[in-house]
Amino acid sequence: MYCGWPILIGFTQRYISLSTELPMFEPKRLYQEIGMRLRKELSSGRYQIGDRLPPERDIAEQFEVSRAVVREALIMLELENLIEVRKGSGVYVMNLPDQQSSITSNQTRDDDVGPFELLQARQFLESDIAAFAATQVTKNDIAQMRQALDMEKDILNARGEDDDGDRQFHMLIAQATGNSILAEIIEQLWLRRVNSPMWQKLHSRITDNSYRQEWLADHHKILAALQRKDPKMARQAMWQHLENVKEKLLELSDVEDPAFDGYLFESIPVAIVE
Repeated sequence: MYCGWPILIGFTQRYISLSTELPMFEPKRLYQEIGMRLRKELSSGRYQIGDRLPPERDIAEQFEVSRAVVREALIMLELENLIEVRKGSGVYVMNLPDQQSSITSNQTRDDDVGPFELLQARQFLESDIAAFAATQVTKNDIAQMRQALDMEKDILNARGEDDDGDRQFHMLIAQATGNSILAEIIEQLWLRRVNSPMWQKLHSRITDNSYRQEWLADHHKILAALQRKDPKMARQAMWQHLENVKEKLLELSDVEDPAFDGYLFESIPVAIVE
């Protein structure tokens, strides 16, 4: 018996409570803290325009954070036009904070979220949702998911760039739980991705979309687990899929490719009680 979903329901209730009671509150995120510290280093005179910043690995060691957090902090500064990312070369100072009319550009909104932070949240939520869906899924749900994967395959074969099939597949899994709140949360997470300047900036560094074929294969594994009505298998398949997404995006967006070490997060799946 799958016992993880009561925790998930409790989380969603807390999510709704926070979003309705404190609509203006946004907690400071770790990548924002690192970005602010890097900005102070730029203001201090340590770097001049045209200087190359240290490699991501060195910055991560300096601040004792993962490279994913550093990547997000650099994207934030890039959106503020303080730095320039040159693929295969590194990150260079383009402007200094005191030369900016505003430290925070219109693109860097307070409600934006780092792409890897967003993926980590999706990994936690959607793996439990997949497990719950495995206990509720119907033949009609499975048929609709197959259609979504066919759409995704057709888009990839046509070298299309939209993610309609991908999005529809994940949404159908959430809808298969029969819980409208879970479906709404997943929809909101996708909208955050679509409207996120940071997500768009990350993807601007990636020119080859062939990696998405790997994600389609992951989706078929998730579908197989759902069809078998196996919560443990469904949860693991979804968890691994989003882990693969995180690792691949970090790898492909790396501006210092030879130094890539694959370190993202300490991603520890929550055990499923059977």
